[in-house]
Amino acid sequence: MDVDMDTSPSYYDPQDISIREQYRRYGKRQSSPSTSPLHNSSGRRSNTALFLEDIKQEVESQSYREGTPSRTHSAYKQRSHDGQAVPDFDSVVHSSRWTGNYSLKACKIEEDDLDSDEATFTLFASLLDSACQGLISIPELILQFEKSCRDVSESIRYGPSERHRIIEDRLIRQKAQLLLDEAASWSLLWYIYGKGNEEIPADLVLKPTTSHLEVCKFVAKDKDVTAQLCLRMIQWLEGLASKALDLESKKQDESLLEDIWTLLRAGRLEEACELCRSAGQPWRAACLCPFGGLDLLPSVEALSKNDKARTLQALELESGLGRQWRLWKWASYSASERIGEQGGGKYEAAVFAAQCSNLKRMLPICTDWESACWAMAKSWLDVQMDMYLAQLQPGRMELLKNYEEATGGSLGQGSSSAILGKPENWPLQVQNQQPRHLSSLFQKLHSSDLVNEAVIRECKEQHRQIEASNFISYIYWFTEQMNLMSGDIPRLLELVWSWISPSDDDQNAFRPHGEPHMLRFGAHLVLVLRLLLEDDLEGAAKEKIMNVGDLILHIYAMYLFSQQHEELVGIYASHLARHRCIDLFVNMMELRLNASVHVKFKLFLSAVEYLPFSPNDNSSGSFEEIIERILSRSREIKPGKYNDSEDVAEQHRLQSLDKAMVIQWLCFTPPSTIDDVEAVSAKLLLQSLIHSNILFREFALISMWRVPDMPLGAHELLGFLAEPLKQPTENLMGLEGHDVPDLIKEFKDWSEYYSCDATYRNWLKIQLENAEVSPSELSTEEKDKAIFAAKETLNSSLLLLQRKESPWLVPTEDQVYNSPEEPLYLELYATAILCLSSGECMSPDATLCATLMSALYSSVSEEVAVDRELTVDVKMCAKDNFSVEVILRCQAVEGDGLGHHEHSDGGILASVIASGFKGELPRFQAGVTMEISRLDACYFVHGDTSKHPATYVVRGLCRRCCLPELALRCMQASVTLVELDELPERHDELIELVACPETGFLHLFSQQQLQEFLLFEREYSVCFMELQEEHSAGAHELLN
Repeated sequence: MDVDMDTSPSYYDPQDISIREQYRRYGKRQSSPSTSPLHNSSGRRSNTALFLEDIKQEVESQSYREGTPSRTHSAYKQRSHDGQAVPDFDSVVHSSRWTGNYSLKACKIEEDDLDSDEATFTLFASLLDSACQGLISIPELILQFEKSCRDVSESIRYGPSERHRIIEDRLIRQKAQLLLDEAASWSLLWYIYGKGNEEIPADLVLKPTTSHLEVCKFVAKDKDVTAQLCLRMIQWLEGLASKALDLESKKQDESLLEDIWTLLRAGRLEEACELCRSAGQPWRAACLCPFGGLDLLPSVEALSKNDKARTLQALELESGLGRQWRLWKWASYSASERIGEQGGGKYEAAVFAAQCSNLKRMLPICTDWESACWAMAKSWLDVQMDMYLAQLQPGRMELLKNYEEATGGSLGQGSSSAILGKPENWPLQVQNQQPRHLSSLFQKLHSSDLVNEAVIRECKEQHRQIEASNFISYIYWFTEQMNLMSGDIPRLLELVWSWISPSDDDQNAFRPHGEPHMLRFGAHLVLVLRLLLEDDLEGAAKEKIMNVGDLILHIYAMYLFSQQHEELVGIYASHLARHRCIDLFVNMMELRLNASVHVKFKLFLSAVEYLPFSPNDNSSGSFEEIIERILSRSREIKPGKYNDSEDVAEQHRLQSLDKAMVIQWLCFTPPSTIDDVEAVSAKLLLQSLIHSNILFREFALISMWRVPDMPLGAHELLGFLAEPLKQPTENLMGLEGHDVPDLIKEFKDWSEYYSCDATYRNWLKIQLENAEVSPSELSTEEKDKAIFAAKETLNSSLLLLQRKESPWLVPTEDQVYNSPEEPLYLELYATAILCLSSGECMSPDATLCATLMSALYSSVSEEVAVDRELTVDVKMCAKDNFSVEVILRCQAVEGDGLGHHEHSDGGILASVIASGFKGELPRFQAGVTMEISRLDACYFVHGDTSKHPATYVVRGLCRRCCLPELALRCMQASVTLVELDELPERHDELIELVACPETGFLHLFSQQQLQEFLLFEREYSVCFMELQEEHSAGAHELLN
């Protein structure tokens, strides 16, 4: 869209009205060579070739300026459309909730950021948030939106002092014009929905009445709203033109009449009259302001302004109601037609035509959409007033009907005398020029022969279509008594959506189509309409407005997110339907999973501040629902892209880091401004404990390999929760429905386990480094380092294994399920990969799944399987070609699912899955182990969809797998110590611990693990005997 704003030079100050007088078209403008940039020869191009060369150089240049200084914001307060001062936003932000470091701040329009999109987005979000909190009303919000658009446009347009490149300057002008178009749309919205309906005060009623008072009553009580709509359209368009006059200068060669027309177009009748008088033409001022200069607009404001002036009343007492009004209109019409026929000035004809609804003389000089729309609306309203006054005059309507029949409806056409008719015929002369209804008004703007080509082109612009739709929507809204069943507001929103929605072939949902300003405008238009009309929407119209509105809000929220405005997303997402709100935040949080803490905290605040924490009856999503979805999705198997089969297991281990990163969303401190912040903090910590323990179990099972590499996910979790767990836990203990002490104990158990694991891997790293050189070449320092690490490994693991009062992963108090009326069942779900001893992974097929299913079932005796109703199901994972899904079910019995769990070994389900984990399945390929990446267990009753966690099964499985491995690692460290000529002090304690029936450790070992334990003991004994022999031989030599 081409935008021409060259009529406003940058050295012109729009606040200084006295300067504007120098640009009046009736006089010579005084030039100021010293201040005008037009007289700066250094800034002018000498010819077209240089001009084109400049453009060429700019297109080829890669170094554009990053920004331009903006103009200081105007100090004056803008007046609202109803004469009241628009409240400054700064006066209400102090009571808002924006107090956190990264929370949305109250945004003042500063001179250094007015022209930036970021400031505009933040400013609009701040205003919207204030309205949602009730700090400002919705009509005030609309006025603030308009004011903000104008302020930013003014800053962009008049701010830069240096000369921009040509292309850059054109873009700046376009941006400024788009903001002015948006301001016009907000202004229109205020006139339609925000202005409200006004009653005529009793103190303004005159007796006897006047024609002006009667037409004001007619418009105020207009049942078909046509006159009311025309009035609001006129007030809107005149207000826009008036604001434009504050910013635009006038060209030197413009005439007085053109200037008068401009002022009339802006609704500045008094100023136009004063201009006539100052030019020595008081008679022209009298033509513009009859009846003593009364304001004849049929509005309550005009009545108040006239303040019971008696001039019109006195005239009509003598001549009758409306007669002088009719004579003035007919005289103005006659003047406009005579001037037009005789080739007089087009502006002079238009000035008279504006007083009498003569569109034929007005439309040709309207070169923009707003002017043409104003001309039609004003003419239409005036004709309605004339026809209404005719109804109040006895016999007038019958007379008009007879005239119309006599002329065949052709009055106003043909010869001069036929065109002019008589005063008694008024307003038949111009009636055929008027639109019959609102849609025909906009149709005339599109296609009338009288309309300028520029106006027809402008009708296709986005904001013009929005404004037209708004007018039509108002008709439906008003005529249906605030009921939008006719549904043109949905059509308006569909129009906006068609401009901003992504194309069908665009796979990137975070790259919306359309201009950013249209995205912003559409989102705020949706919210303003919803807030204004929420009590009046129902049925299909409400459903459509909500659905299309959600699409617009959703895409704007995605755009803000893509522009790193995470702190603004919550304001708009909170107005989305529950499922859309949850999906949006889940998607964004997953995309920002590995972002900086600062960015993640902004997104966290955006959700926790603007959404309810827990689900409620409202339709908006809650923070708890978002977190539950994220935690659940984080444990799902991700589709893998593997280089070879050896890469599969490593990729699965690396996914544990992404699983752990999700916990960080729960470890941020919520702002003190939210409701019940202490309870929220406690719930976040509780959820982080629950999920961390779940992940700890999975991470332990997937990181059992004896390699130096640390399990990154587990240590990331420990780091996230280190600080939150240092805080007082009184609020945490007060939460019902969870065994908080048990959760804390399990977390501490895992913390101790992973500390032992880290100590072991540190020692293993030293061992591998030492193995690269010959033992004889190891320095004393290197040997001492290895000995110290081995002893540390042995001691830390023994401390965990020897715990008697609080055994590892054994709850202080079992969650006991008594025998229910219906049979209670247990289910274990696991996702795993099958690994060979070489480290390669097997690609499962139907045959392999069937074989594995049979092997798992055979891991227990037939009698036990039948008695417990054991079922095994194995199938290929739909998301990952190398994974299988295993589902085990059995009936709960006393000691395994019911009552006290004596052995704390997870029961039959843990026994079956442990056989696969340890690679000891009967009738299956030897040495193949199950690397478990997801593990869940639950209770259920047949026919009941609800399930409850069976945590003891998963904990028991971890005891079956982790404790024997710790003991084997201790044996490995003991063998190393004795090989380094260092006798471990606590080796015998380890042997007794494993063999002692009271500990139950022997029950946790598989057959192969026992064999490995005995082999370590044999190797230790051999090394110990060799060491004793060396010591004996050395002592014997000393004696000799």
